[in-house]
Amino acid sequence: MYKILSIDGGGIKGVFPVSFLATIEEDLEGKSIVEYFDLIVGTSTGGLIALALSLGFRASEILKFYEEFGPQIFERRGLLSQLSKAKYAQEPLKKALQELFQDKVIGDCKTRLIIPSVNLNTGEVYMYKTAHHERFRSDYKKPIIEAALATSAAPTYFPVQFDSAGAALVDGGICANNPAGLAAVEAVSVLGWPVGNVQLLSIGCTMEPILVDSDRSAGDMGAAQWGMNLLHLTMAAQSSLSYGTAQLLLGHQNVHRICPVVGNGKFSLDGVDKIPELKGIGSVEGRKAKSLFWDIFLKREAELFLPIYQLV
Repeated sequence: MYKILSIDGGGIKGVFPVSFLATIEEDLEGKSIVEYFDLIVGTSTGGLIALALSLGFRASEILKFYEEFGPQIFERRGLLSQLSKAKYAQEPLKKALQELFQDKVIGDCKTRLIIPSVNLNTGEVYMYKTAHHERFRSDYKKPIIEAALATSAAPTYFPVQFDSAGAALVDGGICANNPAGLAAVEAVSVLGWPVGNVQLLSIGCTMEPILVDSDRSAGDMGAAQWGMNLLHLTMAAQSSLSYGTAQLLLGHQNVHRICPVVGNGKFSLDGVDKIPELKGIGSVEGRKAKSLFWDIFLKREAELFLPIYQLV
């Protein structure tokens, strides 16, 4: 049985999934959650978590990273700067990631990994992957921090990330904020894992009800009426499609989703003042899900990952 962990994007709301996983890890006697998964896929903040987990960090260590560096990363620029530049400077995020990842490269990862981003020049999906297939010849040499900055370069929030070849990359959430479908496709079509022999755990960063008036009398809506609801609806639809894709490919009974519904507007991508609440919700949901984990994901450790191309 192969096991996949998929983690959504969501900015500082990434505190929820990492708190959830830290609660599960409390019963693992010092082991990291990465030792139980054969593939980890993460987008944006989920990508940062996935990268850290794949290097062997325990979820509790990653949670401390969010608590310590979150307020520094989301320190707003002056109002005049925000009018013509991204809401937040890249330097605090880059400095924090350097503190965490240092000079590690993707080839240092202990499990198969996928981190999506988007090429701003072409609109094409750009994915960082470990060398788990013979086609994946170059990404394993790339710095972890490059992939982290690319997948988390949310438009209007952070500047564009330019990779070592000069490609302009932005947040993977544009194409796969919920990467569960992407993970399922990789498992079946690239890795060739047998359908029915794969279990996937998808963790979101909480979700909110869609507050759009769908009554026929209010159906003729313009920009003022749609507002941010258009973005919320787009992200919800992408997540639904991704989750459904994973279910169709792997079997409905083999795909598990953890993403509690919260009050509308309660949490935001940069709401660092809500870190304690997100941590608390993650802990509660982790306690509730422990039986699921033990029955499906923690009965045995994953097989040792041996990449096709290795660092010298």
